[in-house]
Amino acid sequence: MGTENNLQPKKRTELLNCLWAFQNQHGYIRDEDVAACSQALGMSQVEIEGVLSFYHFFHRQPAGQFTIYLNNSIISECKGFERVKEAFEKETGATFGGLDPSRQFGLFETACIGLSDQEPACLINFYPFTNLNTLKVKSIIAQLKQGADPADICDEVPDNLRHVPQADKAIYFRPYHPGAALQKLKDFSPESLIEEITRSKISGMGGAFYPTGKKWELCRQQPASPKYIACNADEGEPGTFKDRVIMNALPGLMLEGMIIAGYAVGSAHGIIYLRAEYTWLKPKLDMAIDQFYRMNLLGKNVAGINGFDFDIHIQLGAGSYVCGQETAMLNSMEGKRGEPRTRQFFPTEKGYLGLPTVVNNVETFCAAARALELGADYFLNTGHPDFPGTKVLSISGDCRLPGIYEIEWGTSVKEVLELCQADDPHFIQLSGPSGECISMKEIDRKIMKGDLPCGGSFMIFNKHRDLLDIMMNFTEFFKSESCGVCTPCRAGNFIVQRKLEKIAKGLAYTTDFDDLREWGKIMRMTSRCGLGKAATQSLLMALDKFPDYFNSKVDNQKEGLNKEFDLDRAVAEYERFTN
Repeated sequence: MGTENNLQPKKRTELLNCLWAFQNQHGYIRDEDVAACSQALGMSQVEIEGVLSFYHFFHRQPAGQFTIYLNNSIISECKGFERVKEAFEKETGATFGGLDPSRQFGLFETACIGLSDQEPACLINFYPFTNLNTLKVKSIIAQLKQGADPADICDEVPDNLRHVPQADKAIYFRPYHPGAALQKLKDFSPESLIEEITRSKISGMGGAFYPTGKKWELCRQQPASPKYIACNADEGEPGTFKDRVIMNALPGLMLEGMIIAGYAVGSAHGIIYLRAEYTWLKPKLDMAIDQFYRMNLLGKNVAGINGFDFDIHIQLGAGSYVCGQETAMLNSMEGKRGEPRTRQFFPTEKGYLGLPTVVNNVETFCAAARALELGADYFLNTGHPDFPGTKVLSISGDCRLPGIYEIEWGTSVKEVLELCQADDPHFIQLSGPSGECISMKEIDRKIMKGDLPCGGSFMIFNKHRDLLDIMMNFTEFFKSESCGVCTPCRAGNFIVQRKLEKIAKGLAYTTDFDDLREWGKIMRMTSRCGLGKAATQSLLMALDKFPDYFNSKVDNQKEGLNKEFDLDRAVAEYERFTN
């Protein structure tokens, strides 16, 4: 492997690390790099090509000395994406999807990068640049041309922590002391620890809300070993950035939750699957892990408990929304394409490497650590009687105070809108594009399981935002992020997108809306994984909740004329272009 002899991975699970090492060295992955990985891993080159072609951030051609990924999510669109995009092209001389003539700059669009509270935003060599405008883009590119390193001029990303419950109700964002939860571990047996987690009624915070104690118990009961603890830090749902803030502000709390889970189920191995968009957070996580080893909170006899050994390492992803699905994430960790598995076994039965695995997200592990530190009774005295505890929301869009809000379960949408000082709200999207949309008629509904379950994303749009623009952005996202394995999702998202384009031009008939509902039903019933099943969920809800808007798009006269075409605007655009 020439100068790359230090890599020499021995297992397929090292494939992503191997590919990242080559790309970081050369700027892209060369043919000889694929051959070197093939020899080191004992995999065919064809198989490696199949894996690297699956991921958004791996390049087989040069991507520039400075590789720029501009977020094209709906919040970015609302905050000035098009102007910023034009500025990057003007200042670099490149067009998006390619390089400038000097091959110094590569411009690429990408999905949500977890900075929705600071849009428009981009990553340059995976360092964050936020709150972009044309003047800032001009300054950034000028500095890069003069030899600046993106690491030296990138933005310090604030947590934007806006609201925390009163001191006796806060769970996540309260004072944190490393090891506080683990020091209580010796007072519990694995069985009694699971009972405490179960009694606290903690559920998975990623959106599925599966009882955490039950999941841990199912894993513990499996006879196979070794067992694994996997932390899903691949929050790719547009509008979600809560885990980014938790990992930045409280990395140790997440580690403690993983260690506690390891003790509960009898595991000695923990893996953090970190999305590539958060590469800039990895040094901080590495430092936290190193600190825990020095404090004897990782390694041998953790926290002074004889025989309890636990190690944690980080696996960096490579850009794929679907890897947020737990079985797709496990495949990615194993060095495979990050495609969801056919549901034959739960990860607690056969997960990572076919062995029992607990998969929880960042927020869930932090909740478990606080449950041990504070006790189940503390949880039961917060939130809603039927759903105790608190939830971390990522709020963005048309509000004066975008950022992170820790709220008690049972808080109303109206209260949340008041907290963030929403600006003339009209349309609200919860849990990202795959979640639920609501109108202002529903603001008294409660954020909790059984009413409005929310995985974390809370996007606000005012009356000046076009509903079709929002839905078309969502559909483009799902079309781009579909793994393409199953026809309903692969073809369905494409067809839905074309239908929305027709509606946007004012050419829609009533039958087009019937077709959308029928395709939504087909995709929900027959798609292989949650991406396809939920891709049209928000659209179908919007059709029902905003009937007047969509009715205005119907060509009732069947003239076949583009109702949305504005001659004066078209002439003005032509004159601007020719001048």
